[in-house]
Amino acid sequence: MTEELQVETTGETVGEAKWVALRELEKLRPGLEKGAVRFQVLSEGERGLLGVGYSPARVLATLDPAASVVRPTAGPLDESDEAARLRDLLERVAAEIGARCRIDISEDEERITAQCTGPDLGLLIGKHGQMIDAVQYLANAVVFRGAETRKAIVVDAAGYRDRRRATLDSLAVRNAERVLANGETIRLESMTAIERKLVHERLKEFAGVETRSEGTEPNRYVVILPAGEQATFE
Repeated sequence: MTEELQVETTGETVGEAKWVALRELEKLRPGLEKGAVRFQVLSEGERGLLGVGYSPARVLATLDPAASVVRPTAGPLDESDEAARLRDLLERVAAEIGARCRIDISEDEERITAQCTGPDLGLLIGKHGQMIDAVQYLANAVVFRGAETRKAIVVDAAGYRDRRRATLDSLAVRNAERVLANGETIRLESMTAIERKLVHERLKEFAGVETRSEGTEPNRYVVILPAGEQATFE
């Protein structure tokens, strides 16, 4: 009977220690399915007062060979350097927030798309998509840093972006129709910059209304109003 594989690792945080453990297990079992790894936190770690008395976080990671699923290796072997950096970044983030997920990356001439699947996608998506939008923004900022040319990077989780786009499309059109019918000014809920852009783009060609963003982050929102009028609220 094949024995379990175990490694004990350390890091500045529990998340970093888990990420290091996954890397060590991957050396022993290439292509392991990360959802088959169990973690035991041995120590949360301490920074100590004014940096004195620092102790690292420690975890014990266990892989049950019978439960592990080896994913195809052809994809990762064919990945560009940028795609590999994106995968590395997402694995670090997922480990840090405790989200077990599988990351599949595809690439074409215009963009690199990371599709995440797994049982903890709520952690990765966050409230109103704030976490996944922040991760995507970070990925776009660092993966091609210093490169002369770059591609757009999309980070998705089990089709979340398509579902959210459809929801925002419906919300935008429904409220634009209200503005046209009643001549009122409507303020939508707070949204991320990516979501606000989707609303602006959807209503750009919607005759009779215009949009603008108001407020301060993280509570910035879209205002829909009759074309040529000033926004006023009751």
